[in-house]
Amino acid sequence: MNSPTIINIILSVVLAVAGYLLLPVMAANLDPSLALAIGLLLGGILVPIIGSQFSGTSSVAQQADEENSKTLYVGNLPYRANEQAVQQHFELQGQVHSVRLMKDRRTGKRKGYGFVEMTAAGAEKAIQNLNDSEFQERTLKVRMAKDKVEE
Repeated sequence: MNSPTIINIILSVVLAVAGYLLLPVMAANLDPSLALAIGLLLGGILVPIIGSQFSGTSSVAQQADEENSKTLYVGNLPYRANEQAVQQHFELQGQVHSVRLMKDRRTGKRKGYGFVEMTAAGAEKAIQNLNDSEFQERTLKVRMAKDKVEE
């Protein structure tokens, strides 16, 4: 689950419990189950409004993070290398956001290349330090990935 969904769930529960506890106190003859229903109804109305406030700021932060990240092409990877090993190797250069190792669709075996998404500064450092370096007895080829051509 993403964080805006979790926030919405937490807010719904808090408002439902608040309605269950506070409404009977405010209106002495109100049934507690009715108070819970009113709390849920208020939660259903208020949570999307409040949640949109949180998700708006996180999308701005996410967009800024994407602008500051670069994708690297990594070639000549060992076929036995997995995402975790590649991530650990590249994290020595900077923060890694994701690692995708390409596989043959038919056989499921790795193709020996992949893509590492990391911070822009880390990407530059990785190109300088890891291109033509040894990784699990193979000489890596590291360069900026070309933009994906959409059809």
